[in-house]
Amino acid sequence: MASGIVLLLGNIPYILSIRRGDTRPNRVTWGIWTTIGFILLGSSYSLGATNTLWLQIAQVISQVIITFYAFKYSQGKWDLLDRICLGGAGLSLLLWWQSGSPLVALLMNIVMDTLGAVPTIRKIYHDPKSEDLLFWVMSFSSAILNLFAIEIFSFSFVVFPLYLFILNVTIVTLLTRPKWSRIGG
Repeated sequence: MASGIVLLLGNIPYILSIRRGDTRPNRVTWGIWTTIGFILLGSSYSLGATNTLWLQIAQVISQVIITFYAFKYSQGKWDLLDRICLGGAGLSLLLWWQSGSPLVALLMNIVMDTLGAVPTIRKIYHDPKSEDLLFWVMSFSSAILNLFAIEIFSFSFVVFPLYLFILNVTIVTLLTRPKWSRIGG
């Protein structure tokens, strides 16, 4: 439950940063993450997860809110990478639908979630100031807390919390990279 609360609290500075124009969330990323959030929540629940669902519930709430802001405040057009990631996410959804398996759904949704993350990771790599560090640190903290909530150590229970941890480590590392390069230089 703590992981979900931390993530929800992280939305406050993120939304304020979006409204100020400091953060420019990628529409494709958040649109894909919102769609997948609902599916991941359902597939995790179908697989029997309980404790780790708090983070997923908080994610769905966060994703819906941030997607609204992403479409309202983001600028620019969808580029080729955005369209490729959106198409790949759609293909993964089709593959999951054909399988009918909750585990395949979980794995395909992780693939879709990763494809959704690519435009934001690329954006952060080129412009780390386009995202709010506090939000991502809170998201990272939430992912760590969620690892401690794993109730059964099996592949189907560990794979998504571990994926979230790795994704957040990647994003926080990229966001803090300019600070690290100043320390080393």
